[in-house]
Amino acid sequence: ASERTALGPLVGAIDQGTSSTRFLVFNAKTAELLSHHQVEIRQEFPREGWVEQDPKEILNSVYECVEKTCEKMKQLNINIANIRAIGVTNQRETTVVWDKTTGEPLYNAIVWLDLRTQSTVERLLKRIPGKNKTFSKFKTGLPLSTYFSAVKLRWLLDNVEEIRKAVEDRRAMFGTIDSWLIWVCICGKNGGIHCTDVTNASRTMLFNIHTLEWDPELCNFFDIPMEILPNVRSSSEIYGPMKICPSLKSGALTGVPISGCLGDQSAALVGQMCFQDGQAKNTYGTGCFLLCNTGQKSVFSEHGLITTIAYKMGKDKPVYYALEGSVAIAGAVVRWLRDNLGIAKTSQEVEKLAADVGTSYGCYFVPAFSGLYAPYWEPSARGIICGLTQFTNKSHIAFAALEAVCFQTREILDAMNKDCGIPLSQLQVDGGMTNNKILMQLQSDILCIPVVKPSMPETTALGAAMAAGAAEGVEVWSLNPGDLTAVTCERFEPQINPEESEYRYARWKKAVMKSMGWEISEGPSNGKPK
Repeated sequence: ASERTALGPLVGAIDQGTSSTRFLVFNAKTAELLSHHQVEIRQEFPREGWVEQDPKEILNSVYECVEKTCEKMKQLNINIANIRAIGVTNQRETTVVWDKTTGEPLYNAIVWLDLRTQSTVERLLKRIPGKNKTFSKFKTGLPLSTYFSAVKLRWLLDNVEEIRKAVEDRRAMFGTIDSWLIWVCICGKNGGIHCTDVTNASRTMLFNIHTLEWDPELCNFFDIPMEILPNVRSSSEIYGPMKICPSLKSGALTGVPISGCLGDQSAALVGQMCFQDGQAKNTYGTGCFLLCNTGQKSVFSEHGLITTIAYKMGKDKPVYYALEGSVAIAGAVVRWLRDNLGIAKTSQEVEKLAADVGTSYGCYFVPAFSGLYAPYWEPSARGIICGLTQFTNKSHIAFAALEAVCFQTREILDAMNKDCGIPLSQLQVDGGMTNNKILMQLQSDILCIPVVKPSMPETTALGAAMAAGAAEGVEVWSLNPGDLTAVTCERFEPQINPEESEYRYARWKKAVMKSMGWEISEGPSNGKPK
């Protein structure tokens, strides 16, 4: 037992994702995961296409995860006083506006997947010469889409009286989830730190990814007052000490510096040790995100990918960029089969249904629930299941859902290979869905290259912990290439012939075409909130 207490410095990570919150504790010397706790988060769908979460529930889930993890560590006889720093990683783009005087959110968080802003996007497009969606591509790296924070914030200012009033009274604060958590965890209304990091800022559509500052022209275009925006900091520096209310058990970490902050996909890139130009990873969470490090130069895609900030590991350190392929629906399709269709009680059961048949039997599922993201950026698409016959059953649909995740990854990987000119020889993967061995084998078969999965799948949290532990003034985690521990991995090799793979992929493309142009935005579902 005494050995457990002599582990040396530890680092905690708050990982606030779209479907769950986790708190994890790592050993800073070995990167070993010592303890963690996870809580599922409710998503509210007040109307068709709307996706919201309660910022207070998100906050409480963080407290609960911290408390439960600390309890588990006590049982393991690990001293929580050894936690030297805490990193934050989060679902990106999701938008919160709160009142700095009361500390209360002024509306639910509008989640990245939400589509209510489609009419806002179209209204803004009319103001751009030639209705050019990529008008700000060279400043922000992003196309004009419902996906990014600026249009969500614009909708809130247009439709929520309380927020408009709070802005007039200079009480309003805007932030993505990282900002909301850091502000509350460092004092909150009693002098909280209102900040974000460059990776999260780069997802708002208000941030110039070259100057690393909020862009006055874009703020003017979206008509967003700059004083409600957080201060932008690097991804690895001390933002302030944790000051969770001492009456909460999670107050045990009071005084520990919060010193790392990365959007979840950037955090996974760091956690997968993709520090070299050309290294890439694919994360399978609610959505699917392929990021390729392009080094200290920003690369602009010709094939529907976006340019984003990978990380900036300290105030005086250089910024690194990435090309990203974003897919909206991956794990969410399994959750949908479970919760909406009720064809299974657990996600594992969906996997078992798929395993039972081992084929979709000609059935294709395009889960365009939130339109299509990369490489199409087609907001009018909606989900379809096609190729149905009297023979099709729920197992075939479950298999088609898993295949859909793999086909969507292939589309963004093809785009990445075209943009980079050097095809990836293997795919590094992580995220909750990678525990699904059938999915991983299927992915290798559809890509025709090996898929490599680290045995510790929590790379997003690991990335946030690395950023926190490496921060100046903490310095318990070395990011020098020679000091990074080699990771044990599991490999999946392609097992079907490439011709069959190509045939299935061509059919998938046909299905994608059939999902497009379905929705027109001026329909009845775009009114004001009830």
